[in-house]
Amino acid sequence: MDERVKKLADILVNYSCNIKAGEKILIAGDTEAKPLMIECYREALKRKAHPLIRVDFLETKKILFDEGDDNQIEYKDNIRKYTFENIDALINIYAPSNLKMLTSVNPDKQVKFSKANKECVDIIMKKKWVGVNYPTNALAQEAGMSLEEYENFVYGATNIDWEKTKSSMAEIKKIFDSGSKIRILGKDTDLTFSIEGREGTMCCGENNMPDGELFYAPVENSANGEIYYEFPAITNGREVEGVRLKFKDGKVVEAKAKKNEEFLIAMLDTDEGSRFIGEFGIGLNYGIDRFTKDILFDEKIGGTIHLAVGQAYEESGGTNESAVHWDMVKDLRSHGQIFIDDKLVQQNGKFLV
Repeated sequence: MDERVKKLADILVNYSCNIKAGEKILIAGDTEAKPLMIECYREALKRKAHPLIRVDFLETKKILFDEGDDNQIEYKDNIRKYTFENIDALINIYAPSNLKMLTSVNPDKQVKFSKANKECVDIIMKKKWVGVNYPTNALAQEAGMSLEEYENFVYGATNIDWEKTKSSMAEIKKIFDSGSKIRILGKDTDLTFSIEGREGTMCCGENNMPDGELFYAPVENSANGEIYYEFPAITNGREVEGVRLKFKDGKVVEAKAKKNEEFLIAMLDTDEGSRFIGEFGIGLNYGIDRFTKDILFDEKIGGTIHLAVGQAYEESGGTNESAVHWDMVKDLRSHGQIFIDDKLVQQNGKFLV
């Protein structure tokens, strides 16, 4: 057993979820996540908790989309709902063997599935939960690394002193909390929106691992201007390249892409809230310095920001509701600026205050 796996399990159970004696914790993951799932189970037992294991197969979702009818795809699983209602915490481990499994699936079916599962997602969001990657060859290949290199990359970003990290991030939070109007300037980008009355949420390893971001819910009707994303926007196994969004009074009124534009527009048309910004995030983990096509890491890259169209997080004070929450990462490390109330606070990815 890699000692780094044991260390990560310790962080997930004892820091991220802060499991107490008697609590019920669900440990869910793909088949390749077995080593980390077992160590999390072991750690939960040490805490006198009641761990449960659920193993998922990505192939079954592909079969459902390919062979199931609308009634089956839109089925609301009451057994899953009951489980989520009766646990205290969830550790969700992502360890895919094939990242392209769902690429050919009709996006309309994915939208229907997301809507059907929104109630369960809402239940979990109110509990203790954390999502984490377990290194697999598929993830390493997507990131352009060998498995050994990717393991070093993952554990180097996760197995750190999160209490110390939390302290340094608090200083950045003070800067943004004190302002209201945000302006983002960058390549083909000039976008403004308001965070007035919205306090920031620091992400220091409690929900995502690795972590290292500060996020806000922009005032729903405040976004105006345009933004271009250098990195592809990825969701449900689909890559949308060269995304350009134009906002007016908070809503996306124009959307373009070099690749998979039809999928982009289909996702934006999911429901009434999917064309509004649910999240504005600032990447603060400068130990993550490269784009890996994995939003868990990419949204934390130091010197980037990300905007998510769709659902806002309740703790951030947002009111936008949607079955979609799609993070798109904007690189500001070259010719990028962030202004707060017309004061320049970040230049080319580095904070000036």
